[in-house]
Amino acid sequence: MSDARAQIVRINYALLLLGLLSGGITAVVAVVIAHMQASQSDWPYREHFRFQYRTFWIGLLYYLIVGITTLAMIGWFLLLLIFIWWVVRCVRGLASLSSEKPPARLVSWGF
Repeated sequence: MSDARAQIVRINYALLLLGLLSGGITAVVAVVIAHMQASQSDWPYREHFRFQYRTFWIGLLYYLIVGITTLAMIGWFLLLLIFIWWVVRCVRGLASLSSEKPPARLVSWGF
């Protein structure tokens, strides 16, 4: 594994996780990095970057839906589920990176 590329992937997962605390600012930085690095990276890093930007865009869609449903009060519960979904995806990505594998279920919208 390329140590420099693996480090960028690892930092990007950390930025995605920090996005939960920063109001999404660091997650935006992570998605820009992931889009820029994906085309220049070899397997399995390309797959990790793809997994990262899919996590961001799918998560953003989920958050928009939750924002609408908070008016009906069910959104507050869904917000917790999306938070857990985001963390689980990042942790699974980091675990697969340490195993030198691409993320499992790359195109999944779930965990």
